[in-house]
Amino acid sequence: MVKEYIGEIVKAFLIGILVFIFLGVYEYLANDWRPTFGKDILIHFAYNQTYSVLLYLANELVIRYMVKTYGSLLFKFKNLIKGIALGVVATLSTMFLIRLFLALVIYDRTYTDFITKESYQYYTIGFTISVIIATIFYLLYYYKHKQDNKVTEQKIIAGAAAAQFDALKNQLDPHFLFNSLNVLTSLIEENPEAATRFTTALSKVYRYVLEQKNKELITIEEELKFASLYMSLLKMRFEDSIVFTIPEQLQNPEGKVVPLSLQLLLENAVKHNQVTPSKKLYITITESLGALTVTNNVQAKQTLKERSGVGLKNIKQRYALLTSEMLRIEHTDDSFEISIPIITKDIKIMKTQDTYISDKRYENAKDQVHKLKGFYAHLAIYLIFVPIFIWLNFQSNTGFPWALFPILGWGFGVAGHAAETYNWNPFFGKDWEDRKIREMLDKED
Repeated sequence: MVKEYIGEIVKAFLIGILVFIFLGVYEYLANDWRPTFGKDILIHFAYNQTYSVLLYLANELVIRYMVKTYGSLLFKFKNLIKGIALGVVATLSTMFLIRLFLALVIYDRTYTDFITKESYQYYTIGFTISVIIATIFYLLYYYKHKQDNKVTEQKIIAGAAAAQFDALKNQLDPHFLFNSLNVLTSLIEENPEAATRFTTALSKVYRYVLEQKNKELITIEEELKFASLYMSLLKMRFEDSIVFTIPEQLQNPEGKVVPLSLQLLLENAVKHNQVTPSKKLYITITESLGALTVTNNVQAKQTLKERSGVGLKNIKQRYALLTSEMLRIEHTDDSFEISIPIITKDIKIMKTQDTYISDKRYENAKDQVHKLKGFYAHLAIYLIFVPIFIWLNFQSNTGFPWALFPILGWGFGVAGHAAETYNWNPFFGKDWEDRKIREMLDKED
């Protein structure tokens, strides 16, 4: 925090140097200022830096407050007006306090004498410079915010597509199908009636997979029914070597989970543990604390290859795209326990690829309208201040058209805002943005 404030003071000091040079050139051309080298320049520099640093810090506090309070909504018309109003108040108040301090402490004047001789003309130059700097910041922040949003949207699309691909690829282990067919072959010879039941159950398993593969969520009740069906196949294969238990009554049957998540957890339990009549595998599913918990005893296979973690990674990715709730895993020498969140109306559902694509046209149109409103507000404020600058220049009786500097400087800012609003940029257009976004995504990967 301290380093951050020191950095801001350094920025303010550097900006103050630029302002000092600009004002020095202005005084030289307009008022024929010829300072004596040394004391005269140092005094002017000290005054300039005092104003520059304190005005910068005052406006920086206002900007921090606006960004923290409104975030992405900062550029709504009413919020932008509020930010400008707070900036004006902060600038004028800071300048007044600086001038009051100098009058009372440095020049030993009385408060009454200070107030009597105070004039708005003493505030015009500092106020104008503060407005220009604040405008430049808002434009830079708006551009950065827009680029960050584009990167975030691209990451959502890429992440959702990758997770959905993994989900489809890993929903059922191919080995499960091959093993099931082997079991079916042996059952046909030994127990045709059991083979019929096995075939029916197997067809229902794959029908469920096909029906649910494109759904984001499914009720706990449906998922548990499928888990029971899936375990019935495994029990036929391992006979009495698996003891499977599920809740008799659900606390929240309408709660939802990611489809096939239980199947992947059950499959992992069987895949990574010994399952024999002498070493039975106990698998229990319970519902508590807003989650479904799958627990099994640990009796790891001796010849097991290194775990790839594909199943758990698959579930984590899909949940990460839907909710901020996380999976909980507890692993001891005797048991392995994993809890998947139950998603209810109280838990905010994040935007996924399907909803993103379906809402994209509306969001684009809405975003364009917001950008137009922001630009029109900016243009209106600029057009209001142009005559004010001209009037202040006329009232100052300097004979030098200093108003051209803020008018042209701010005008360039308005032109830049217009170019961004209407998506026109001869140097950094859409192709450049897309290329940079891809580069950033590749670096993060």
